[in-house]
Formats: sequence, C-alpha cells, structure tokens
Amino acid sequence: MDAIKLIFPSKEYKDQLIQFKKILLKSHNPFHGTGQMADYPIDKWIDRVADHRKGLSLDGGLVPATLFMAIRESDNQVIGLIQIRHMLNEKLLRAGGNIGYSLVSDERIGNYSTEMFRLCLQECKKLGLKRVLATCNKWNVGSARTIMANGGRLENEIMHNGELIQRYWINIA
Repeated sequence: MDAIKLIFPSKEYKDQLIQFKKILLKSHNPFHGTGQMADYPIDKWIDRVADHRKGLSLDGGLVPATLFMAIRESDNQVIGLIQIRHMLNEKLLRAGGNIGYSLVSDERIGNYSTEMFRLCLQECKKLGLKRVLATCNKWNVGSARTIMANGGRLENEIMHNGELIQRYWINIA
C-alpha cells in the first residue's frame, strides 16, 4: 500500500473529483462521508464543504463538518473522501456518527480505508474531539473491520430505515 495524505478538497483536483463522483454513481455506491457530493456540481460542492468547515450554509439539519480527500502520494490520485462531523445531532447520534467515508471500489484493497480512518482520527484530535461515533450497516464487514482496527468498540445495533446499523465508539487518546 502506498502512503496517503488527507487534504481539503480544492479546484486543483476538480477533474479527479468529477471522476470519483462518476465512479460512485456508476457502481451505485452510497455517498457516505462525501458532504452531499451527489447533489451538486463539483465547483459548488467544493465551496459548500469549505463553508461547512467554517460552520456556514448548514441547511437541512447539517452540522459543522470537515471533509478531506485521501490522496495517494505516489501518483497524487484521489482515492477516497472522509468527513468529520464536529458534533452529533439526534439523527447523527442514531446513525451516521462523527465520521463517514467513501473509497472508489478499486482502492478498497490494501488497507487504504484503515489508514484513511487513522489519519482522520488524528484530525479529530486536532479539532478537540475526545470520543467519536462511527456507524456502518451490519452487512458491511469491511467497514466494521476498518472501524475496529482503529479502536472502535461496538456499543449496539439498531434498526434504521430498514437496515441493521452497528454503532461503534472510539476514544481518542
């Protein structure tokens, strides 16, 4: 696995972000942790996620959130997106949590998700978060492994929108 880094979305990566969005749409992957990427043209989306980081434009029950692109350092390629929600509202406390992420399907191999999540937890610490909630569908064994590899402890499972959701808490040292 090549080294990755987390950086804020920028117009410099516009073409790669457009391609990332197309891959998620084509593969029918959910847009977890993408800051509503599916709903906006990329230029507008980049501006929106920058606003959300500052606590601006928080319509529809959104909370302040910091979104990062995971960049593979060897080729400067966007391989995933990961979002830290700075606080939990009632909806996020039930399902969604503080952290959500998506990777393009080819990048799920090689522990990129685990490393992306580990780097994200470092950013959570910088934001002053002491404990974070991460959730995943029960059938999503890969995501559960990623969360547990980063210290996630299963609290419970709940039904949400017809899906069994696992809720994991992670204490940040």
